[in-house]
Amino acid sequence: MDFAPTARGREYGERLATFMAERIEPIEREYHRELRSLADPWVVLPVIEKLKAEARSEGLWNLFLPEGGQEYGDVPGLSNSEYAPLAEQMGRSFIAPEIFNCNAPDTGNAEVLVKYGSPQQQEQWLKPLLRGEIRSAFCMTEPDVASSDATNMEATATVEGDEIVVNGRKWWTTGIGHPNCRFIIFMGLTDPTAHRYAQHSMVLVPKDHPGVKVERLLPVFGFHDEPYGHGEVSFTDVRLPLSAVIAGPGRGFEIGQGRLGPGRIHHCMRLIGLAETAYDLAARRSVQRTAFGKPLANLGGNRERLAKARIAINQARLLVLHAAWLLDTEGLQGALSAVSQIKAAVPAMAQEVVDMAMQLHGGAGMSDDFPLAAAFANARSLRLADGPDEVHLGVVARLELRKYLEENR
Repeated sequence: MDFAPTARGREYGERLATFMAERIEPIEREYHRELRSLADPWVVLPVIEKLKAEARSEGLWNLFLPEGGQEYGDVPGLSNSEYAPLAEQMGRSFIAPEIFNCNAPDTGNAEVLVKYGSPQQQEQWLKPLLRGEIRSAFCMTEPDVASSDATNMEATATVEGDEIVVNGRKWWTTGIGHPNCRFIIFMGLTDPTAHRYAQHSMVLVPKDHPGVKVERLLPVFGFHDEPYGHGEVSFTDVRLPLSAVIAGPGRGFEIGQGRLGPGRIHHCMRLIGLAETAYDLAARRSVQRTAFGKPLANLGGNRERLAKARIAINQARLLVLHAAWLLDTEGLQGALSAVSQIKAAVPAMAQEVVDMAMQLHGGAGMSDDFPLAAAFANARSLRLADGPDEVHLGVVARLELRKYLEENR
């Protein structure tokens, strides 16, 4: 593969970098300070809407959505390989993904609706999502079962005549706290007698529908990630027309697999951007601070730690770019091992780099004066989100061993 960016990818990268340097970086520290000072931080500050409008007017909007999404809104139709470096740049900021309308889980939900949604679903939910007028959430993980195995799911989406009835309890529902969250994609058990991969359905549930209740917003190492949030949500006899089912009953697993490939590229490249931010802070700290008469860089093996961090970040980036290229050229099945490899490798790398940066900052690294504690929470949580490390390592091992098992037949 050729790692050189396309002319289009380079042009978008330059424009995105300029926008972030000139308009996002100068206001981000004050933005977080203002949000934390509010009695109710679950709000969208005016500066976010202002920057969203500017990004959209300049064509830096919906960059995540590949070819085929243009008919639904402002979509440039970039490939995974073209978008991946842009996701890395956005990952250097906690607010940039929303400003460019590239925030999870909206990105994955939009991809689902482009590929599997009916015209009515696309009109009602996809188009306003791509215009940045609403936000969304995704409900899959459950508190009472081991959700690393999705076939354990107990929440139900039962067909009753021309209705679908949703019941159950979900948690770690990302985005549910956002004041503009308007709908949820809910995955539930429809037919336990069907093939194990045809038992589940995905349903579009309006957040304000009777029977839907946000029970609580969950902290991650004490961070609530306002105004996005991760919540526990209950569904009690939520009745919806059968037209709310995406692609029809029993297709939940098929949709889920199609959703996760590009989304993992996005997550991993944003994490590489996060690791780069942590690395920048660590390197600056190491040359600006002295202890025992020496710069921190010359104490306790810190030069070696910085060198190993640089190597780890660069290795991870190349691994993700390769996975993105495989997705573009061979589809999800051809990229399955590579996608699982990055999902296991990149969050662990980012966690280690952020931890190193926190150590160089001493007590300050654990405070709100620097973004490192929040970055650590983010990296650590992504070793579980979209499947724990062990599941992805199991996929890689299965695909690797298959080659040798076939040799012995």
